[in-house]
Amino acid sequence: MRVLIAPDRFAGTLTAVEAAAAIAEGWRRRSPDDELDLVPMADGGPGFVDVLHASLGGELLAVAVRGPYGEQVPGSVLLNGDTAYVESAQACGLHLTPEADRRPEQASSYGVGELVTAAVGAGAREVYVGLGGSGTNDGGAGLLAALGAVPTPRGTLDQGPVGLTTLTGVDLTGARSRVAAVRLVAADDEDNPLLGLIGATNVRGPHKGIAADRLQTVDLMLERLAAVTDRRLALTRGAGAAGGLGFALLLLGATRRSGIEVVTDAVGLAERAGRADLVITGEGAFDFSSSSGKVPYGVARVAARALRPCIALAGQVLVGSREMRALGVESAYSTVDLVGDRASFADPAGSLAALAERTARTWSR
Repeated sequence: MRVLIAPDRFAGTLTAVEAAAAIAEGWRRRSPDDELDLVPMADGGPGFVDVLHASLGGELLAVAVRGPYGEQVPGSVLLNGDTAYVESAQACGLHLTPEADRRPEQASSYGVGELVTAAVGAGAREVYVGLGGSGTNDGGAGLLAALGAVPTPRGTLDQGPVGLTTLTGVDLTGARSRVAAVRLVAADDEDNPLLGLIGATNVRGPHKGIAADRLQTVDLMLERLAAVTDRRLALTRGAGAAGGLGFALLLLGATRRSGIEVVTDAVGLAERAGRADLVITGEGAFDFSSSSGKVPYGVARVAARALRPCIALAGQVLVGSREMRALGVESAYSTVDLVGDRASFADPAGSLAALAERTARTWSR
């Protein structure tokens, strides 16, 4: 039997690469003769570069960039021919800063611009920017500054949304010139605009630490950036991705693509699913939000087009059978249900392997 294993990361416990390996380990215990194809996945957020490197190979260029509060953090650019992939979460991810130290009104996306600069400097003709998991909410102003945009004459672009309060204009000439010779692609998993009730601040701001009584004020800061650049663009789908990094990339002429579709195409998932008898996906918490551009839904869609059954292994399963099938998943199984909360988090790889071993009893011929 041929089994395609294509999970997302299990947030806070396992990377996608580790999750795929754990599932394979457990499956082999029960069905050692099955042929396993491991394809760790990502949706543009954390792990975007790692999973592409695992499947595509290519050269990883190490780059030290500015973190959300000015500290130096390690980043990398994946070069595969004349195509480069960068991951915004490496430079401004929420995971970079302990919760007690987060100051989202001062957090900057400057380091993401440095990653893009490194990709361009390495000779890339096409640059995919994975968006997701950001701890910033600056409308991508920091990215613009790193690429050469300048405020005219007042305001700052690299000090988080608070620096936008006095912004009177932005000269994008330098930034647009820097990326003029490349095709920019924003790989995201969100359709939110930059502004308003369903914009970046109101939807994701609380998760990043913006207090409820500050949401309107911070949204007005981004409104200021939009007013002096392109307010119409700020209201388009995807402009609010990753705290507004989507907006900054759109200002520079980027096109949008679903992050999961970028990864799916890059790793040849459709062809690999067509060769499989069963497709396995997974993530930390499998719930109905998985339908919003997340890995399980994307993998399930590919499996459905290949007429192959798809199942999910997760830390927690928070949907019923009807919702599950609406997502294209035949069955979903939980480590918490198998070993309990404490054991699931204490030994995530071991728990996932045990779940895969148990699941193979049902699905392996």
